Amino acid sequence: MVSGMTAQSSPDPRRHAGTPFGGASPAEIRAALIPEEAAEFDQQWRAVMARATETLDLSEVLETLESWRRVARLTTARGTEAHRGMYRRAAERLTGADVPADEPLRRTKARLGL
Repeated sequence: MVSGMTAQSSPDPRRHAGTPFGGASPAEIRAALIPEEAAEFDQQWRAVMARATETLDLSEVLETLESWRRVARLTTARGTEAHRGMYRRAAERLTGADVPADEPLRRTKARLGL
């Protein structure tokens, strides 16, 4: 008999199954990302999985997957260079400064507070 446990509602990973990447696995998501964001995904994935192991709560894992599914969807919809360009344009609008096309994505995202 299990006692002292409560059921907590978690996002259903299949809720967007009809959209691109709606039910994508972590491996499928990672494969769609640009290399810079794949590294970010790896780091974030390991962190949320470690916390889930300790808390026995998958909510953060499912939220993280949903967030990265959106990034994968955007990346594949327009292509990798257009995806990088989206960050550059956003940084230019936010800062009012030109962002070189060869600027590392990490720096461009830092301009955006990401």
